[in-house]
Formats: sequence, C-alpha cells, structure tokens
Amino acid sequence: MKEYRIDDLAREARVSVRNVRVYQDRGLLPPPRKQGRTGWYNESHLARLHLIGRMLDRGYTFATISELLTAAQYGLHVTDVLETDDPGSRWRKRKRAARLTLAELRRMFGAQTTDENIARGTELGVLVPSGDDYAVNNPRLVEAAQVLVDAGIPLEDVLEQTAAVRKDLSDVAARFVAVVADRYLAPEGEQLELDEAKISDIVRLVEQMRPLAHDAVQTLFTQAMEEQISRALEKAAQQLGDPPSSARTADNGRAS
Repeated sequence: MKEYRIDDLAREARVSVRNVRVYQDRGLLPPPRKQGRTGWYNESHLARLHLIGRMLDRGYTFATISELLTAAQYGLHVTDVLETDDPGSRWRKRKRAARLTLAELRRMFGAQTTDENIARGTELGVLVPSGDDYAVNNPRLVEAAQVLVDAGIPLEDVLEQTAAVRKDLSDVAARFVAVVADRYLAPEGEQLELDEAKISDIVRLVEQMRPLAHDAVQTLFTQAMEEQISRALEKAAQQLGDPPSSARTADNGRAS
C-alpha cells in the first residue's frame, strides 16, 4: 500500500496540511503510522479525506460527519444516529447496554434464562461475568438472540447455532490469513527470516486486507442468505400446494 508524508497526503487530497491535522484532532481521520518522528499515512487515509471532503461539500458539519463515521465503525445504521437529538447519547446508551444484570436477562429470555444457558453463553464469550452483572462485548448478538427466542426458537438452539457459526467463521478467517501466511512464512521445517522491510510489508498487507475481507465476507453472506431464503420460501410454497397424503387419500375415498 502506498504511503504518504503529511505534505504529500494533503497535496494528493487537495486539502491543506492544517486541515489534515484538524480532521485528525477531531477524530475524523485515524492517526498515521509512526516511524521515528515521521508519520506515514496510507491510501485508506486518502480515501477518508476524499469522503470527508464530499460530506463537507454537501453541507454536513464536523459533528455529523463524526457521528456517521463512528456509526459505520460500530456497524450502526443512519437511523441509529438520527433517532436522538443528543449526539453523544447513542454511544452512552450502547455502553450501558453492554452490561446486563441477571434480572435484565430474565426479562429478555424469560424461563430460558437457565444456569445452563448462561454458562453456555459465557463459554461462547457472548456474556462475560463482571461482578454480579454480565458484560456484553457484542450487544447485537444478544439482540439477535432475543428476536429469535421471541419468535419461538429455543435459546439452547440459538446458542448451539452461535457456536457452529463461530467455528465456520474461524475457518473463513483462517483462509484469509493463510493467503498472507503462505506468502511470507517459511515452509514447514525451515527457519523464518524476516527483515524490517518485509515485516512492514506484512503489517501493511494485513491492515489493507482486514476491511476488504470483512466487506467480501459480508457481501458473500448476503448473497448466500438470499439464496437460502429463496429456497426456504420455495419449499414452503410447494408444501402449501401439496396437501398431506392422508388428506389426498380421504378425498379419493369420498370421490369413489
């Protein structure tokens, strides 16, 4: 990935060096990679500057840009930002939501809040014991579980599927990492020799690949979900069109 000093980055993005520093101070632009006393920016910083420029041209304020970029970082939707008049309340609310008491879990999952299910959730890392409460590293997982349980799916089944999906995603992550590892790591039984330049290449490649891999998996998962939903609906339509065999037998008897 190409890297820039701050002067070169500003020139490429057609903004002033002062603006680059202002965006960084306001949290709109991630800090550069430090090497000695020099800060090195990459193409993701350049893309972020272009995005900020387009949003400013459309009349967005720094506060709004910061909210939208933060929302994107945490996987939130625009509606999550627009639901509140207080720019900071959404993030404070999410922080509070990341800690649940046993009483709150029971309100969410009712009688299925058993010791066994809590232990399973802890084992999977969904719940992290913290004093008398539970920390939740990913509130969206708990939210999704509640939706499924409210729809009549047993919490035990949801937890088992969570474990299976986590294993599958671990295999997917291993495939992406192997692309880098196979390129730079030594073959089995040989000694690994890396100089500073090659280590820098690995770090840059990993940082470049991480968001791309995320987007690729998300896109492929969306396509796979659409295919599976279509198959499930087609199967349901076929079952609605075909009466049970016992009903067909009874109808034939009446006709004779």
